[in-house]
Amino acid sequence: MDWKLELVPIPVTDVDRAKAFYVERLGFNADHDHTVSDEIRFVQLTPPGSACSIALGKGLTESTPGSAAFQLVVADIEAARAELSDRGFDPGDVQDFPWGRFLIFDDPDGNRVSVQQLPQWS
Repeated sequence: MDWKLELVPIPVTDVDRAKAFYVERLGFNADHDHTVSDEIRFVQLTPPGSACSIALGKGLTESTPGSAAFQLVVADIEAARAELSDRGFDPGDVQDFPWGRFLIFDDPDGNRVSVQQLPQWS
């Protein structure tokens, strides 16, 4: 049986601000933005090339904004950094570790985003 991770809720304080950050600064695709009621708004965003999306909104999770963390994987961390910079976002410096090269930064609410280039394994 296949078990596929498809959606991860990210707690935020301001849905519109978070959506703008992920779409305009990080380049995520805006898949859905539905207000179901005064208590529920569902925004689904997907990184380019990913089978897994994130969900922002109102009434989706009881987690505290800033308490989430997730990781993206790219083929070329320098190209990813340049792409983010071209969108007006400074992700900081590339960090080198034996397990890969990383950009690590927070979204506007303090949720941790890691971008990893895997090492060349022999």
